[in-house]
Amino acid sequence: MRIVLVGPPGAGKGTQAAYLARNLEIPHISTGDLFRANISQGTPLGVQAKSYMDAGNLVPDEVTIGMAEDRLEQADAAGGFLLDGFPRNLKQAEALDVYLKGKGITLDAVLDLEVPEDEVVKRIAGRRICRKNSAHVFHAEYSKPKAEGVCDVCGGELYQRDDDHEDTVRKRLEVYHSETEPIIDYYKAQELVVTIPALGKVEEVTRRAMSALGRGE
Repeated sequence: MRIVLVGPPGAGKGTQAAYLARNLEIPHISTGDLFRANISQGTPLGVQAKSYMDAGNLVPDEVTIGMAEDRLEQADAAGGFLLDGFPRNLKQAEALDVYLKGKGITLDAVLDLEVPEDEVVKRIAGRRICRKNSAHVFHAEYSKPKAEGVCDVCGGELYQRDDDHEDTVRKRLEVYHSETEPIIDYYKAQELVVTIPALGKVEEVTRRAMSALGRGE
């Protein structure tokens, strides 16, 4: 299957993408991984991206599109893929369509993870990260540490990242509404969008998505 996963920050796209890709036996292709791989490998696109990032500028769509297309050329994506974080805007969505058309293939579905805005803010603003090991993540409401401000695993200090402050989260949501939400209407016109309520346990959301894709139990 060839799937695009969309949803606001805090909707759980990364988590769901990993579960779905594993269940569907297709590669999970995330924008973050594309950037990290290209930059670490020193590819021409990675060098371009790093130059923009080091200057504090946004990476142009052309660079991101180039990375995505290069990744889709790899053998493991021949039988399907799950795109997470790409396309991020209409220009990228249109470029993806042109690329796929050139290959004689089409998307099977665009999964839209739907979460109320207040819940998004609560999810992100409540996150607390361990300073010793950023893989240790807690939540002020949903996954509290045994001792406030202290990591259960290693005893490190828990803190709130700048990106997780409520005012920053709301700004990120504004960007999502203005730049990314329009691609949902774009794909609705192609009758590809399947809306998945993303409240509830991770496993429940995954089951809803698999069922919507006709792969339920």
